[in-house]
Amino acid sequence: MTAERSLIVAAKEFSDLFTSRRFLLIFALYLIIAMVGMAQGIERYDDALASYNKAMQAADEYRDLQELGAWWLEMPGKPSILYVFSSMTGTTMTLGALLAIAAGFDLVTREKETRSLKTLLAHPVYRDEVIVGKALGGAAALGVVVGLALALITAILLVLSIVPTAGEVVAILIFGVVSLLFLIAWFTVALATSAVTRESGNALIFTLVVLFVVSSLLPVLGATVGGLVAGDPPQRPETPAVKELTFTYVSNATGSYVAQGADSARHEALKEYQEDLAAYTEKKRLVTNVVTLLSPQKSYQTVADVISAPQERSLPESLGSVWAGIVGLIVFPSVFFAAAYGVFMRMDIR
Repeated sequence: MTAERSLIVAAKEFSDLFTSRRFLLIFALYLIIAMVGMAQGIERYDDALASYNKAMQAADEYRDLQELGAWWLEMPGKPSILYVFSSMTGTTMTLGALLAIAAGFDLVTREKETRSLKTLLAHPVYRDEVIVGKALGGAAALGVVVGLALALITAILLVLSIVPTAGEVVAILIFGVVSLLFLIAWFTVALATSAVTRESGNALIFTLVVLFVVSSLLPVLGATVGGLVAGDPPQRPETPAVKELTFTYVSNATGSYVAQGADSARHEALKEYQEDLAAYTEKKRLVTNVVTLLSPQKSYQTVADVISAPQERSLPESLGSVWAGIVGLIVFPSVFFAAAYGVFMRMDIR
């Protein structure tokens, strides 16, 4: 396999996609809905910024109390413009997935139906160069989709005098990469079904079935399996109907008073219950996350929420907390591309 011939195939597929009415129609709908979501995000950002300014004014008025240690007057955090980009998550999970499927479901079947695949392979090009070139062309087209959407939103923000900080620019770029990985995940599913089936219609139906199963049924299956593996939750200790009270006389410099003694047995039981409940919840969450790791929707939602709504932790720390989702967005398309590659290399072309 040579990179030059793979890139030639990729350029052809890239050009075909951006001259396809189907692809351009879904692309236009994606941009329109992304712009509507951006407007809603800007409105939320303005509301949060107004609340922040009011809180800052109140903090300035009572700064003396704050310096004395008034915890309820802590300085609020300034809202991030990533509020705006969080609106793209839902759009990408719906129309973005359909756009990726539209880009890949007939890449191989179209060649079979027009009988051009045999002619293509008669040229000095190998099968692996064809399938890799098709994958690169589709991924490049989806990269243009994500890049253009982010560029338009950023340009509108700059026109509105909303300038992102350096950290926010990095977060926006990472958000774009994660969104692209999500689109590539469903593109590779469509590419794999296109390689397996003989007709484009069947490839589209099978891909949509996979989309439904993975996005709707897999999260339910994950929760069910997590509950089965974790077992029954620990039982909260019962509160006795009649509790014996004990009293202790305590003396200090100002005199003496009567204090109710603590029920140590009850306290220990509650402490043990809380520890068991925490272990049970962690075990159930771990198993559920392993199962839902197979869902690009779940992985993308988890990672995008952390990026678009950063907490007090730094961005690397936030991403470290959702490493499983990032791994899922890499492993999922890798598996389906490997399947498409293997099927295409062994395909009987007559």
